[in-house]
Amino acid sequence: MDVYAQYRKKHVSPDVAVSIVKSGDWVDYDFCLAQPITLDAALAKRKDELHNVKVRGGMRMGALRIIEADQAGEHFSYATWHTTGFERKLMDAGIITHTPMVYRNKPLFYHKSLEVDVAMFCVSPMDNDGYFSFSLTNSATRAIADKASVVILEVNEKLPPIRNGYKNKIHISEVTYVVEGDNPDLAVIPPVEVSAIDREIASYIMPRIKDGATIQLGIGALPNAIGTMIIESELKNLGMHTEMLVDAYMLMFEAGKITNTHKKTDVGLGMFTFCAGSADLYAWVRDNAHRIASGPSDYTNNPAVIAQNPNMIAVNSCVEVDVLGQVTSETSGKRQISGSGGQLDFINGGYLSDGGQSFVCCTSTYKDKEGTAHSRIRLNLPQYSVVTDPRTEMHCLVTEWGVADLAGRSIWERAERIINVAHPDFREELFQGADALGFWKRSNKK
Repeated sequence: MDVYAQYRKKHVSPDVAVSIVKSGDWVDYDFCLAQPITLDAALAKRKDELHNVKVRGGMRMGALRIIEADQAGEHFSYATWHTTGFERKLMDAGIITHTPMVYRNKPLFYHKSLEVDVAMFCVSPMDNDGYFSFSLTNSATRAIADKASVVILEVNEKLPPIRNGYKNKIHISEVTYVVEGDNPDLAVIPPVEVSAIDREIASYIMPRIKDGATIQLGIGALPNAIGTMIIESELKNLGMHTEMLVDAYMLMFEAGKITNTHKKTDVGLGMFTFCAGSADLYAWVRDNAHRIASGPSDYTNNPAVIAQNPNMIAVNSCVEVDVLGQVTSETSGKRQISGSGGQLDFINGGYLSDGGQSFVCCTSTYKDKEGTAHSRIRLNLPQYSVVTDPRTEMHCLVTEWGVADLAGRSIWERAERIINVAHPDFREELFQGADALGFWKRSNKK
């Protein structure tokens, strides 16, 4: 049977597709822009027929109809791999929960540990060979499909096909049902204004980037600051190997700064595992798909793969850090803000790279709702905080006050270096507290 005949046979309405879900099933919505929209709404309509349907997802960037229909959780439950602002509100209300992970292990979780009865996720339209591209979300999509008993695809024509890369497509012969979705515009991440402090932090990193370096950037204002400063610099022949494709890469590509010619992996291509940003970024991806490639997170976030690229520069942000060098990048106390993601993967890979460096960055202070300033560098992390990066893995901590290189340093050395990049208003208090705990001794000041 030719691929178009298979397509016609498997093409059904959303209601017919979700009728296969049974009470007690594990349903996987995949991640970010792959999460289903039309199928989610159809499943929500079956609320009263179903009980204990357990749904996995992550980085939901729009309404979640199954939860809107069942906020009491009597019919559906939902767990997120990485919390967005939308999901954070649901977590604060106790409606959904979080699944911790190290991002490079996500496909392995499915292969070795997780159950998937029904997988439903968005893809770009089928090509002439019968393949659907995973488009802007690879992550663990292939692993989810391999584990699932039933695979339902929701086609969104707004999703651009990504042909280059690894494990980034699925064939019509592997699919149970195909649904043609409503083709909504892709959800965007509003731009974050770059502050003077962001540029100050970036200014400490810029001199450490060499021509031919490969760059990994996280999300937020700091990547935008670094991207802008790279465009304004004399740097050339940079490479892209990242988990998240963000607008800063588009701007660096267009300025001719990224060529990917000096990489040792995927030469000539910018590698990513998922993409989220502006509408301009999605349009750029569609027009420039030949310049990029996607891979699953067990490839993009594998420290051994990352480290193959010389002069790897990994830049990520954090929430708070203690004087031992323990970093939380995902919680504020017990409140889940985001997720661990691949920060630890790139800290490891960046440091292992020949000439590579990894930077975890934060502003030295923040203000509460009353306008009172607090230090992000603390004597100890707040109770119930999650340690995203253990002290043993930290390389460079960066604030607007400088760079603290912590790798291989004693407790006394690292406490001193960390406190010296805290805001001056808090340093003496931190030194006194560290001294009382035996983490720092004035007589051993270096």
